[in-house]
Amino acid sequence: MPVNILIPLVTFAVAMAFTPGPNNVMLAASGVNFGFARTLPHMAGVTAGFVVLVLASGLGLGLVFEAVPQLQIVIKVVGSAYLLWLAYKVATAHLARDTGGGPARPFTFWQAAAFQWINPKGLVAAISAIAIYLRPGQEARDLAIMVAVFGIVTAGSVTTWASFGVALRRLLRDPARARLFNIAMGLLLVVSIVPMLLEG
Repeated sequence: MPVNILIPLVTFAVAMAFTPGPNNVMLAASGVNFGFARTLPHMAGVTAGFVVLVLASGLGLGLVFEAVPQLQIVIKVVGSAYLLWLAYKVATAHLARDTGGGPARPFTFWQAAAFQWINPKGLVAAISAIAIYLRPGQEARDLAIMVAVFGIVTAGSVTTWASFGVALRRLLRDPARARLFNIAMGLLLVVSIVPMLLEG
């Protein structure tokens, strides 16, 4: 892949991976509530799930969306409903060390990986990257490079956001402040649904 295509691809991947979105909000919240070690399966699931999504998009998922536009509506509805449920769970979560109860289970690897398939931001990123950066006649090589780029960048992003949550954990020792943080994260998840619903 020529440098004049690789650099924009890396820039696109960094912009999509590091900007706030459902994955990053949930990873920060998980870092606060469960710590870094217990968030590792969530982090690995996001990375692996998104890499597989990019690979699937390169192998024809984008064509499926073009052929069946109604599928996009289904993804929006299912994704929105699931994000609202997650927003509620995040907003009502307690710190794992808080004996007051509340949900005390971080996302598993498989939950995080499966979520990528109904995460509107991830779907848009994967399909857009394929449409923009995959060159005719070089599909196999470009797709391999794209998968590697997104894998590395996503791993960096999930580590950064989970670490951000862990750093905040030290500042949120007061359960009342921790609950306010969780409510704020839940509201951010709700807000993240709006652009998706206004799209197209």
